[in-house]
Amino acid sequence: MTKIACVDLFCGAGGLTHGFILEGMPVVAGIDLDPACRFPYETNNAQAKFIERDISKVTTDELKGLFGDAELTILAGCAPCQPFSTYAQRYELDGKDGKWGLLYQFARLAEGSMPDVITMENVPSVAKHEVFRDFVHTLEQLGYDVWFDVVDSSQYGVPQMRRRMVLLASKHGRIEMIAPTHSKPKTVKQAIGHLRPLSAGESAPRDKLHVTATLSEKNLKRIKASKPGGTWRDWPKHLIAKCHRAESGRTYAGVYGRMEWGKPAPTMTTQCYGFGNGRFGHPEQDRAISLREAAILQSFPLDYAFIPQDGEVSFTALGRLIGNAVPVDLGRAIARSINQHIKSVVA
Repeated sequence: MTKIACVDLFCGAGGLTHGFILEGMPVVAGIDLDPACRFPYETNNAQAKFIERDISKVTTDELKGLFGDAELTILAGCAPCQPFSTYAQRYELDGKDGKWGLLYQFARLAEGSMPDVITMENVPSVAKHEVFRDFVHTLEQLGYDVWFDVVDSSQYGVPQMRRRMVLLASKHGRIEMIAPTHSKPKTVKQAIGHLRPLSAGESAPRDKLHVTATLSEKNLKRIKASKPGGTWRDWPKHLIAKCHRAESGRTYAGVYGRMEWGKPAPTMTTQCYGFGNGRFGHPEQDRAISLREAAILQSFPLDYAFIPQDGEVSFTALGRLIGNAVPVDLGRAIARSINQHIKSVVA
């Protein structure tokens, strides 16, 4: 049997790693600069070790050491997507410093270690940037067969409309994403409909992550006036924010909305716990979704631990870990794609 080893760069809370492990893909290590990632990564992915490092400080020799004596190596990663987001203030700029340069660091490690397979996940708009084109060009110059396309996570079992750029590259010939596994997307009802009801600001007694943010008196009135799938335009005029009444704000209908039971959730963001930050209102309860519900909508298992039993719940910190994660089920689909390719190569 071929000995395989995978290293997950920018591993975060472990969404991609967990998907790989569930598909039988051995992950030996995850690397991330954020210390908050250590507990969820190590607790839920016992076979992999967490390395708290700046990717730019990781050497190719260190990476080769992590791969050890594996016969087939995989380098995976999701460079932080904020620089490439359509919301980024410097959207039209490209650079090789800071977060903009993280893909160059990914390319450096790929060139130095020459893994058999490389995979990357990011926001769709990353393809508009020079750094992505340079990344692809580097891999092709190194002899990799490169495939990339925007995929809809809901077609792979994630109960969320999350479009992501997925790249797969191999030294051993053609590789591509498997065909969609779900012709009918999972719905919000199927994903979180069974969870304990909560009011705004309440926490479930047996799950610290099933906790919701408080709402101001005005926002409580607003969510009570909101319809599933509707917008703030449905509200009485006195509840509409001044910024939305202005001509410049009338097009921003995607905030202060409720999800719909019968559809996938909208894209989870790092602020998905806030009613005013997007369509993150619960379909029928008068509150925003809980952190646990957000994690489930990212296809994390119900029991995925993000903090210790005695840990403090921080909406900002946990929202970042959850919203930035690669959905577990998308990770599983990527792992299946690689497994399918490996079987054809080994055969």
